Amino acid sequence: LLSHISGIKKTVAKNIVDYRKENGNFKNRQEILKVKGVGAKSYEQMAGFLVIPDGDNILDNTVIHPESYHIGEEILQEIGFDLEKYDKELDVAREKLKSFKYREFSEKKSYGLETVKDVYEALLKDRRDPRDDFEKPLLKSDILNIDNLFVGLELEGTVRNVVKFGAFIDIGLKNDALLHISEISDKFVDDPSKVLAVGQIIKVKIKDVDKERGRVGLTRKGS
Repeated sequence: LLSHISGIKKTVAKNIVDYRKENGNFKNRQEILKVKGVGAKSYEQMAGFLVIPDGDNILDNTVIHPESYHIGEEILQEIGFDLEKYDKELDVAREKLKSFKYREFSEKKSYGLETVKDVYEALLKDRRDPRDDFEKPLLKSDILNIDNLFVGLELEGTVRNVVKFGAFIDIGLKNDALLHISEISDKFVDDPSKVLAVGQIIKVKIKDVDKERGRVGLTRKGS
C-alpha cells in the first residue's frame, strides 16, 4: 500500500515498515527522513499522505502538508485555539471552525485561496478513523489475544481493508488478520474488491497462527 504513495518506491516502503518495527511508531513526520532511501524531494511528495496518529504534533495526523503547517496554526489562533487545546477539545474547535471565514482570512494574510481552503477543510474534518463507526462483529468473549486462537476456530470479523492480494480482517486482536485472496472462497476470485467491502462483517475460520510474529491467517473455504 505504501508503494502506491507518491515519492515511495517499493524498496522505500519496505524500509519504512522495517524502521517502524525496529523503532516503534513514528513520533512525527520529520522522523520519516531517518528512513533509508527517503530524501528531501521524496519526503516533500509523500509527507501529506503519511499521517502520524498520537504523535508530537497533531497536524501530523491530518493531510495538511508540513509546508502549510503555519497556515493551520494561524487559523487555530484566529478561533482562539492553540494546537494542544485543539487536540483535547476537537469537537469544540470544529464547531468554531464551521463559522470561520477562510476566504477573508486568505485575503488578509495574502495566502492562496485554494491552499487555505485545503488546510481549513483538513482541520474541520474529524480525524477519527471512519471505520470505527462500522457495525461491530460478534466477537467471542473468551478470545482476548493470539494465545487463545487455534486452527479451525470459527468467528466473525470486520473487513478493515481490501487489497489486491486479499483483505485484512479485524477479529478483535491488536493486529488485523489476513484473509488471502486464495482463501476468500471455494470459487476462484480474481479481485477481492468484487467479493468484499470495507466495513462488511464476515464469518471466517482460523487457518494458521504465527504467535512469534503475531500473524493470523484466515479462510472462508468450506463455509
